Amino acid sequence: MPEVCPKCKQTDCFEVIEDAAPANKYAGTETEKNLQTAFAGESQARNKYTYFASVAKKEGYEQISALFLKTADNEKEHAKMWFKELGGLGDTAANLAAAADGENYEWTDMYDGFAKTADAEGFPELAEKFRLVAAIEKHHEERYRALLSNVEAKQVFEKSEVKVWECRNCGHIVVGTKAPDVCPACDHPQSFFEVHAENY
Repeated sequence: MPEVCPKCKQTDCFEVIEDAAPANKYAGTETEKNLQTAFAGESQARNKYTYFASVAKKEGYEQISALFLKTADNEKEHAKMWFKELGGLGDTAANLAAAADGENYEWTDMYDGFAKTADAEGFPELAEKFRLVAAIEKHHEERYRALLSNVEAKQVFEKSEVKVWECRNCGHIVVGTKAPDVCPACDHPQSFFEVHAENY
């Protein structure tokens, strides 16, 4: 929690609010299974519709592409409704931990098993793709765990050594151990800052 409000500069108006992840009141019921199926179906539909939109756009059907994307956004919201009912949304730390656990399952269990099955059934090229994606999922897990460590140590916007910080809104650069509470150029809050990285 910041010591000073970045906008009004007051120091005595903060209130700590504990947000517990909502429990899954449907645990062990047929309704829980239905919610899980609905979440999976809506999530898959959303992705399919974005792929379909790309095809329609390439074929010159702009309106159809736009309608696929509009429907994909609707499906995303439907999936979110069911995910929330299942108690799947926590705070950022809980979400990072859940994401890391999911990625761990994918690379240590799911894709490993899929690769073995594909090999056994005579699909070595697909088995190799499963293994390559598993390696990517391992990287995803590592990234989520590193981010979780930063959140837990309160080192997202403050580091022990000098860093170059960049405002993700306007591009303003600041050098120091901590991102400013407010961007001096565009007045966006500290949450818009990240450690500047050049990968070009």
